[in-house]
Amino acid sequence: MSSAWLTQVWRPTDSLFRDGRGPVNPKGLEYYNNLIDELIMHGIQPHVTMYHMDTPQALEDGYGGWLSRTMVRDFTVYADVCFKEFGDRVRHWTTVNEANAFAIGGYDNALIPPGRCSLPFGLACTKGNSSTEPYIAAHNMLLAHSSAVKLYNRKYKGSQHGFVGLNIYAPWFFPYTKATEDIKAAQRAIDFYIGWFLHPLVFGDYPDIMKKNAGTRIPALTRHDFELVKGSFDFIGLNHYATFYIKDDPSSHKMEIRDVNTDIAATIMYERGDSSLDQDNETSSGLYEVLEYIKRVYANPPTYVHENGQRTVRNGTLNDTARVEYMHAYIGTLLRALSFNDSLFLVFHLQNIGRNGANSKGYFMWSFLDGFEVVGGYQKGFGMYFVDLSDKQLKRYPKLSAHWYSNFLRGRSISPNEHVPVPSLCSSIINLSTRQRHDCS
Repeated sequence: MSSAWLTQVWRPTDSLFRDGRGPVNPKGLEYYNNLIDELIMHGIQPHVTMYHMDTPQALEDGYGGWLSRTMVRDFTVYADVCFKEFGDRVRHWTTVNEANAFAIGGYDNALIPPGRCSLPFGLACTKGNSSTEPYIAAHNMLLAHSSAVKLYNRKYKGSQHGFVGLNIYAPWFFPYTKATEDIKAAQRAIDFYIGWFLHPLVFGDYPDIMKKNAGTRIPALTRHDFELVKGSFDFIGLNHYATFYIKDDPSSHKMEIRDVNTDIAATIMYERGDSSLDQDNETSSGLYEVLEYIKRVYANPPTYVHENGQRTVRNGTLNDTARVEYMHAYIGTLLRALSFNDSLFLVFHLQNIGRNGANSKGYFMWSFLDGFEVVGGYQKGFGMYFVDLSDKQLKRYPKLSAHWYSNFLRGRSISPNEHVPVPSLCSSIINLSTRQRHDCS
């Protein structure tokens, strides 16, 4: 059976609760039941994410969303409904998507909803506190996740036999140079991005360097929190796209007012000699390092690569050769981390751990379709299918990457530059970069 990674929507009108709480919305229930049933009917096993940066506005307005511990209670009630209504068919649940990135993007630099920040750490900040709110929101997400896991284990595990995990944004960080200062800075970045959630889940507390650098701005895990959080996961979901290079920046830690990034006390770069983050990095070795690190430091828990893909400009082309090369490289890296030598093992035996390899249980390509991206909107996309936004039916066209990936999943071990026929894109497609029609016959 194939797998599909879904996001359950927790917001008004089209979701399970019209106002984030209260009576269940029957239309939302019907929608998700139909979706899940349709997937299973076509031999696709759903992996469901319950929260994906979409706090119900009523809860945001009512008590500040993730800034309040009340969110732990409301999220647990929501999770209970999901488990009860869909757990007979859904076996894999992810509570929160990219919890670490959401804490930073939503409450530090305001790049994503709810768009909270304070100067000088964000642009056009109108509300928020970048020094404290990322840590508070992350803390409450951690408690909400653990509460949902406790509920599932007590109420549903025995009959549904499912699994509940948490997802984090998991880039890798190489030191900019071999200097001791840069090596230590890279480790700090790993602790702040990966250890922020994995350390409490595995060991029951935040990394020492986080507690030291953030001080009282990071909430303390009480004895009750420790007992709730430690060990409260069946797997860890990883969203991995790129590798960063880290250069020590001790001056940032001397700032009187600091946020998460200045607590790391480092400069984060995509490439040596280039501090720009507005590009994609195709260094696939970072995925291997992430999996090896989790294996070594956190006792090799089950992991799923929930997202891995390449962002490109949505210009109408179907010949996305660069994406095929990206996919080929990263799948090869995953095989190396699993200690497998044959790509057919990834297709047929990913559920089995390599003798000395990472305990990775699954891989999801992001994404099936070009969609609306949280950062980039419709101008950039990750999809293996192009969506014609000018067509009322939103007609879809497979790109080269769709044909390549389909062949790979069917058991064909093919190189990224092997010729795969791609049908031409009809002349009615609008070139999104020029906003003009073009003939691609």
